[in-house]
Amino acid sequence: MAIPSFDLKRNYARVEDEIKEAIDRVLASQHFIMGPDVAAFEGEAAAYLETPYAVGCASGSDALILALMASGVGPGDEVITSPFSFFATVSCITRLGARPVFADVEPDTYNMAVESVASALTPKTKAVIPVHLFGQLCRLEEITGALEEKNIALVEDCAQAFGAHRVHDGRIIRGGAWGGFGCFSFFPTKNLGAYGDAGMVTCFKESDAKELSRLRVHGATETYLHDEVGLNSRLDSIQAAILRVRLRKIETWTEERREAARRYGLLFAERSLEDEIQTPVETPGNRHTYHQYVVKAKRRDELQKFLAERGVVTRVYYPLPLHLQPCFASAGYKPGAFPVAEALSGQVLALPMFPELLPEEQETVVSAIAEFYKR
Repeated sequence: MAIPSFDLKRNYARVEDEIKEAIDRVLASQHFIMGPDVAAFEGEAAAYLETPYAVGCASGSDALILALMASGVGPGDEVITSPFSFFATVSCITRLGARPVFADVEPDTYNMAVESVASALTPKTKAVIPVHLFGQLCRLEEITGALEEKNIALVEDCAQAFGAHRVHDGRIIRGGAWGGFGCFSFFPTKNLGAYGDAGMVTCFKESDAKELSRLRVHGATETYLHDEVGLNSRLDSIQAAILRVRLRKIETWTEERREAARRYGLLFAERSLEDEIQTPVETPGNRHTYHQYVVKAKRRDELQKFLAERGVVTRVYYPLPLHLQPCFASAGYKPGAFPVAEALSGQVLALPMFPELLPEEQETVVSAIAEFYKR
């Protein structure tokens, strides 16, 4: 039997009755757009994340665009971000006419190296988008003060890190709660996933929340009155109702992911694979939520093919860094500009990871990896 990289059906079986009840409630109300479930989810998500405001939208990609628009990013501005991330992290910058400026990443956490951010700052820098990759937060405490002093917007890409936190000065701070904007995706495979596209932006200022709320409805303050040009990016009520159910389960599912990650670590250690496989590094103070369990593997492509032949589904995030994508060539970067990101693109492999992953399935995965390296 194949071992999937992620199994939505197993997860749905755990919440099926509650999900159907939530959907039926929306159907009975006939409030499909911006209904009461949207407002309720926004309040519940903000309470969980410990942010004053949360504004739902249509997708994680839109969340990034909306946050940059609310930050005033436009033509001539520069926005610093990671070259090792999903496409939307950078497309949101170029869509607004701004220039992406990249900062290389850490070889162990895969997150943007905060020291690289300082060297990338220029008088044109309008915002910084740190990406909390694979479920682990960047060390934001090292840059938030400097950004605030320079009036540079902090726009966290939390698409893969709902519920992840970092302890700073004895206080737990979750992704999206570091004082700027937090951008979330609820794509179905995310730790907190909807059953379609959905997203959210968190913020701390009432004025920002009002601006985001306008921007997501074409910039309108009231029907047929538009103060600015926004987007059509409303969170659908059925998705909000589904997310309310799933939010109640997120802590249980996160701990199950963390337990699976611990089990992987033990299995790799038992087979003495440390020379071939580097398991994920959890930075001190971080609570990693393991959206993906990503290892660095020698002969990665050969290993992936070997595993596929044995029914183990793995994925590569990301095979071509963003600074080398053809559509971003105008940014002016060439191969060799960000050596860590470029090296990782040829090394990383995401192993099966989801809350319902069985111990015996993990045994099969690691045994197959050991077989590959000891042939």
